[in-house]
Amino acid sequence: MKLPILLHPDPRLKKSCLAVPDLSDDLRALADDMLETMYDAPGIGLAAPQVGVLSRLIVLDCEKDEDAAPRPLVMFNPEILLASDDPNVYEEGCLSIPDQFAEVTRPDAVKVAWIDQNGNPQEEEFDGLWATCVQHEIDHLNGKLFIDHLKPLKRQMITRKMVKLKRELARA
Repeated sequence: MKLPILLHPDPRLKKSCLAVPDLSDDLRALADDMLETMYDAPGIGLAAPQVGVLSRLIVLDCEKDEDAAPRPLVMFNPEILLASDDPNVYEEGCLSIPDQFAEVTRPDAVKVAWIDQNGNPQEEEFDGLWATCVQHEIDHLNGKLFIDHLKPLKRQMITRKMVKLKRELARA
């Protein structure tokens, strides 16, 4: 089931999320719904707070090659274990901040640990777009948006555009 995506500014997007103590069928269903929502948007990542759920859950699929099979990942309680010293600059966007993009510098590679949908611990190293995306989504779990990495003037400009968009959508 497709879920509504919260738009910035929304106070729920600025809250830190609680760890998932136990996987329930409801949480597994939420992960499936989040994947459907992400693909439909279309996006490459989505965090639970973006759909109004303050739990440490993210979904992502950064497979861009049209010939490759999709690679959806569901991560409960994701945690960055290691980050490279090498920086990577990527123009980021966000489903909660539609049509706004900005260059963000993050570590080029990260090692992440998480629990999968079956309750199994996982660990993997990501680089390039995958590294950027997983860091962006984990930021959401900590109440941080990609615009929080920007200079104040640029962040305020994007926020003003979003306030205007939300006003227009409320009138429609």
